[in-house]
Amino acid sequence: MEIRNIAIIAHVDHGKTTLTDALLRQTGAVTEEGVSMDSNALEQERGITIYAKNAAVFYPSADSGRAVTKINIVDTPGHADFGSEVERVLRSIDSVLLVVDAQEGPMPQTRFVLKKSLELGLKPIVVINKIDKPAADPARCEEHVLELFLELGASDEQANFPVVYAIGRSGIAKRRLSDESSDLTPLLEVILSHVPPASAAASENESVSAERGSRFQPFNLGYDNFLGRLAVGRVYDGAIAAGQVVFVKKPNGETRSGKITKIFTFNGLQKIEVESADAGDIALVAGLPDIDIGETVAASSDAEPLPAIAVDEPTIALNFLVNNSPFAGKEGKYVTSRQLRERLERELEINVGLRVQFSSADSFRVFGRGELHIAILLENMRREGYELQVSQPQVITREENGVKLEPFEEVIIDTPGEYQGVVIERLGTRGFFLRDIRLSDATARLSFEGPTRGLLGYRNQFVVDTKGEGIMSSRVLGFRPFAGEIKKRAIGSMISMATGKTLGYALWNLQERGTLYIGPGIEVYEGMVIGNTSKGEEMSVNPTKGKQLTNMRASGSDDAIDLVTPYTITIERGLEVMSDNEYLEITPESVRLRKQYLTENERSKARR
Repeated sequence: MEIRNIAIIAHVDHGKTTLTDALLRQTGAVTEEGVSMDSNALEQERGITIYAKNAAVFYPSADSGRAVTKINIVDTPGHADFGSEVERVLRSIDSVLLVVDAQEGPMPQTRFVLKKSLELGLKPIVVINKIDKPAADPARCEEHVLELFLELGASDEQANFPVVYAIGRSGIAKRRLSDESSDLTPLLEVILSHVPPASAAASENESVSAERGSRFQPFNLGYDNFLGRLAVGRVYDGAIAAGQVVFVKKPNGETRSGKITKIFTFNGLQKIEVESADAGDIALVAGLPDIDIGETVAASSDAEPLPAIAVDEPTIALNFLVNNSPFAGKEGKYVTSRQLRERLERELEINVGLRVQFSSADSFRVFGRGELHIAILLENMRREGYELQVSQPQVITREENGVKLEPFEEVIIDTPGEYQGVVIERLGTRGFFLRDIRLSDATARLSFEGPTRGLLGYRNQFVVDTKGEGIMSSRVLGFRPFAGEIKKRAIGSMISMATGKTLGYALWNLQERGTLYIGPGIEVYEGMVIGNTSKGEEMSVNPTKGKQLTNMRASGSDDAIDLVTPYTITIERGLEVMSDNEYLEITPESVRLRKQYLTENERSKARR
């Protein structure tokens, strides 16, 4: 049976997972409605793909009379913070489906994933999706995609890409816009005709393969309660078999031995146990408890290791600490530094975009690809029962040839025309400069470049400035000379000076001074940040203070209390609004903002 290996890549929300789900349904790999590649609870809640996942379909069907081909599909994340998930997958496949929204056209992450694909010599198939959108312009979108290919230095062969037009939600694909179509057959036929068979390279070099023996390289890791660590990867040469004794080689040549106990391949979303997996197939291997991403599993001890899987460096850093607030230990199941260390060590095994320094006993320096990358890790930890606190995220700087460097990002913003002025002004004060502006009907597309520092804490302000109608996307450009001082925080903190339960009367008086993060009836402690002040200075307040009751009724002082809905702190919001002398306290039930020093005396000493 021939095998084709493809990855589906795109900018966030351009329809990768919806298209993959439609392919699974059409080929009969999934029969139930509502079954999706986005199986993780966080993915379903947020509507985004966070983890790269594998599936396989068989086309055409066995009763068609044609030879059946197995198509291994890897669905990848579209958000820039999870770019490392995409990078490691691209090494193991033979072509990509580049999905582009017919209305939005190429976006920052489209450029990122396409650049990685072209560098590896892959020949993409372009899928212009969502052609049924009211403002869709497939012809203009195709033109912009071609411009992007040429701008990224695509070869003539790569730039001569096939184009398929699709409505992923309805499961429809066409080779020409005028064609009649009721399913995804045109897309599947393009995959068969343009993606090279995975075993072609091995069969062309049978003598080389015989010398090398079998070689397998994992690009993803999983875990099973009975089988332990599982390695998902591609068989590059020969075949691997259950019960086989193998040698695991690091990229530097360091070798250790092991034994494969079980092998699984994919059928739809299901894992099917098999005795062996042949060259070109994507398989899941059990029995190697210390296997890592990018290592080479070989039949021979003198086999040459496959090239290492490299990913881009992290851009932000923050500290993970044991929770020591007055409410510590009330909600969490795992609260000690040892438990935090073990959890971060486990995360490092599968999260290749993460780095951790374990230099301190009760504080760990964590490096990530962006605020969302860190926020997803924290959300998963709190759902597992962990309790901790984190410091304000800071960008990673480094020095080269005596020059201080920091990460820069490209930001693309789509906003209604009336808000473009305030967006340009805000980003201008944060060190960004406007590269390009394109006007289309009532909307403007603004392209900026500037330091990552300037984006920290901006997304919430952006939503307010554009009344929720703006769309912002970004990608890391690399390290450039330090951009100097950036003044971002124009608000101060409203700090509780008492411990107890908040009262509506106290909050009613405080809400005129700024924005509250909590409502009435909430337990607070001294040093907890309960809101922000619009004037920019820190203010200690008593949110537990009740009304002074007397027997006299005074005109005007017994008005009905009218509280504004509080700005509830979530993990992402907390990482955005916190200042450098605050911690974000995260427990299974609560997310609180607090000062590092809880009492006014301690804060005064620290300032001195």
